[in-house]
Formats: sequence, C-alpha cells, structure tokens
Amino acid sequence: MPPEFDDADGQPVNAVHGFTRFVLDFVEKVKPQRCAFAFDASLESNYRNELYPAYKANRDPAPEELKRQFAYCQEVCLALGFPVLVSGRYEADDLIGTAAKLCRDAGHNITIVSADKDLSQLLDTGDVQWDFTRNDRWQCEGVKARYGVHAHQIADFLGLTGDSVDNIPGVPGIGPKTAATLLGHFGSLDALLDRVAEIPYLRIRGSAQHAERLKEHREIALLSRQLATVVCDVPLPESFALATRGGVNRDLLIPLCEKLRFGPMTRRRLLELPS
Repeated sequence: MPPEFDDADGQPVNAVHGFTRFVLDFVEKVKPQRCAFAFDASLESNYRNELYPAYKANRDPAPEELKRQFAYCQEVCLALGFPVLVSGRYEADDLIGTAAKLCRDAGHNITIVSADKDLSQLLDTGDVQWDFTRNDRWQCEGVKARYGVHAHQIADFLGLTGDSVDNIPGVPGIGPKTAATLLGHFGSLDALLDRVAEIPYLRIRGSAQHAERLKEHREIALLSRQLATVVCDVPLPESFALATRGGVNRDLLIPLCEKLRFGPMTRRRLLELPS
C-alpha cells in the first residue's frame, strides 16, 4: 500500500491497511472455522542464532514504523476472533509447524496460506499449501514437481544447497540440481553422508568432487539442515484452542478502527465479517 495512510497519531499505517484488506478478502472467500495467524518477532533473538550466529545476519532489522504496524496487525486479528501466535524465540514458521501438527493430530487437514517453500516440508497427505495472492495451490504430492524433491526432503535439500535468503551456508559447490539428484538416489541426507563413498561411482558430473565436498563439509550440511528444519513442538498458549475462531469483538474492533482511521467500507466489512 502507498505511504498515504496515517493513524490518529499521524503515524504511518499503510502496511496495516494492506494486511487488513488481505484478511478481509481471505475470510470472506474462505469463511474458515479454524484459522490462526503467526507473526515473526524473533529476528534478533531466534534460537537458531545460538546455533549459527550468522543466521539471517544478512537482513536489515525491520524499521521501527513497520514494527509498530506488526503490533497493529496482531490487534486486528485478535479483534476479529483469530488466535495470534508470536514468540520471541521461535519463528513464525515454527509456530505454523507446531499449530499444523496439533491440528493434524486432532484429525484435521491443514491449509498453510503462504508461498514460502520452506513450509512445504510440513505438508502431509490431504494437506494444502496456498499462495493466496496468485491463487496457486499444491499438495504434498505436488512438492517434487515444484522443487525437485519430496516434501519430507525439503530440509535435507536446504542442508545441501543452503539458502541465501536466510544466510544458511549449505555445502559449497552443490546446487539444486545436484542436491535433488543425490537425494533422489539416496533418499535422505543421513543416508547420503553414510554412503558418501558411493558417490564417485554415480553418473553425475563432478561426482568425485561432490564426494570430497560432502566429506569436508559434513558438519556444515547437518547444521544447515537443522537451521532449515521447521520446529513442530513449540509451546503454544492455551488460547490457541486448535485454531478455533471466536466471534468479532466489537469492543476491541470499533476503537481500533478509529485509531487506524479505516474508511467506512473497510469498517463495515470488518464488523459484518462472516463467522
């Protein structure tokens, strides 16, 4: 959203307006009975930084005016009756992974509304990942066609290739095609490292060099996989309640609309949001 929206104090709230429009579009279209929103708040206090201090060190901190708006976005979700998940130690991905596991264990299929490929590792039979903006959906069985490896191999794949977005190192000289081929043959990173002596005999260009790289960077590969693995046992608040949605809280929502200076159409959509 353009920077032309201010709150009652004259502070920018363009991101909140854009986020709120997304939430409205999503809920009006889907009418979910169970839905939770996860937020990142751990870029500077993430437990992964204890394992690898350079993790995400290539990212600039969010500007203060945006951090302020993230808090508003959480208030919008709470006022609409949605559980909000946020942690100072775990990332939003970990909160999503834990929520997904709890709901799946209770017999529910999962829809993850995100385009992030890292989250595809969470998909199981019957689950869906949905890039809402592009209206692009895929299931567990479709992950390999998108990324070259199966859903359960995503973390192993990133252990080999690394991830420049998150500053995960991976094994130098092993790119996505080689990583996918190796995992296709061996099945997992653990099996690959245990059978590294077999790699020079594979019909892969540079197979002998790949074997040496894996021997030399074995610990980096394992660390990179650990950094890329979504944690699924984060303690969640009791209020999560398997992502059961509550009703619109008008006592919270109406003052929030005033504070954020939502227009009349947005206010009406928020107050009339289907439950």
